[in-house]
Amino acid sequence: MSIFNAMNASASALTAQRLRMDVISSNIANANTTRASVNENGAVEPYRRKMVEVEPSDRNFRTFLNKATNNTSNNPASGVKVTSIVEDEEPFKLVYNPTHPDANEAGYVQMPNVDPLKEMVDLMSATRSYEANITALNASKSMLMKALEIGK
Repeated sequence: MSIFNAMNASASALTAQRLRMDVISSNIANANTTRASVNENGAVEPYRRKMVEVEPSDRNFRTFLNKATNNTSNNPASGVKVTSIVEDEEPFKLVYNPTHPDANEAGYVQMPNVDPLKEMVDLMSATRSYEANITALNASKSMLMKALEIGK
């Protein structure tokens, strides 16, 4: 077991949370974008909310076997990784605004499926996770520094 396993796990989580915050800020910035992409029919669609999917880095059989047998000596903390950035399939919001350039014949505009309140809650969650991982990283660093002082 390496002395840097805890730091590597915290570092991978910091990277994942930073990407999560970037995606959330992109969602907030595009909350009113009505012309973001073209669908398979050739019609212009509004911005679609994006989400980050995260999973443990080490998802092989040995990891699960070691956990099942309570043998954690060969199972160091390996951190997390971002598997993908997926689009939310929730339907777009229809807003009545007949003067909008993207309004349909009935006067409704398709608006992005981004809820600013939900995005702010996700952003607060990502920020708290980021701060918790910084605290864990600093604790690991402090323990390593204390271990080095023993040799003096």
